[in-house]
Amino acid sequence: MAAAGAETKEVENHHDDCCVQLLNPNLATMKEDVLYHFSLSTSTHDFPAMFGDVKFVCVGGSPSRIKAFTSYVAQELGLERPGADHPNICAGTDRYAMYKVGPVLCVSHGMGIPSIAIMLHELIKLLYHARCSNVTIIRIGTSGGIGLEPGSVVITQQAVDACFKPEFEQIVLGKRIIRSTHLDDQLAQELTRCSKELDEFPTVVGNTMCTLDFYEGQGRLDGAVCTYTEKDKQEYLRAAYAAGIRNIEMESSVFAALCSACGLRAAVVCVTLLNRLDGDQINSPHEVLKEYQQRPQILVGYFIKKCLRKA
Repeated sequence: MAAAGAETKEVENHHDDCCVQLLNPNLATMKEDVLYHFSLSTSTHDFPAMFGDVKFVCVGGSPSRIKAFTSYVAQELGLERPGADHPNICAGTDRYAMYKVGPVLCVSHGMGIPSIAIMLHELIKLLYHARCSNVTIIRIGTSGGIGLEPGSVVITQQAVDACFKPEFEQIVLGKRIIRSTHLDDQLAQELTRCSKELDEFPTVVGNTMCTLDFYEGQGRLDGAVCTYTEKDKQEYLRAAYAAGIRNIEMESSVFAALCSACGLRAAVVCVTLLNRLDGDQINSPHEVLKEYQQRPQILVGYFIKKCLRKA
């Protein structure tokens, strides 16, 4: 056994089939799998009947935003029913919200790595128990831009940590486990082509830095604690820009790591709410921010609709 504090680098998985993979042999011995934070269980719910046709999963931080996206996708796919609401499948819990429209599953994940990691463990098990195949999962959200105008959409090429490394570090039984944050290159290219076809807002492909914090972790000067200067901040952000980083958020690294490990084709599409080189506080009017937040939804909705037309 490796000593506590030792570092293990996991080999990136490449799967020959298109089914969701679970990297946990313990699950095969369990008579029941309770997805506690979803308020779902394999003994009380028929996962294949409920979710077996899912081909696209879209996840985002805010429950209200993910519900709005559900309605948008339903309208785009011609599945919106006048006067009918979309029920929250996870109504038995207040942790996450989940909605389904045809082959599209929409799930909120909260804010930060711990929250999205819990959600992803249960989501991936849900897709496995439902026997889903050929699933594409996309995180849609907001971010702080680096060297981009507010409202720009960033399609993530590589998720990196706060030291600009394409890695996700997890402490497991006292050992450092390093997982790859590789995202699907072909999917990023397909989304880029869709953005060009839409031609509605500026879209770039770039690296996304995932941090553990909104304030000090992102070099902001306006938190309750700050031990660095504006000059220090600018040097750090400009070094990030030179490393190909175009935006900062708090979920992409673990999202990329878990999806890659379990054989899921994944992408991250986020809009920038400000240019961090110009300041730290988000002060655009509410209506402007609302319109910005719809941009990743428009792009991903267009992509899904295009894919289903081809099928």
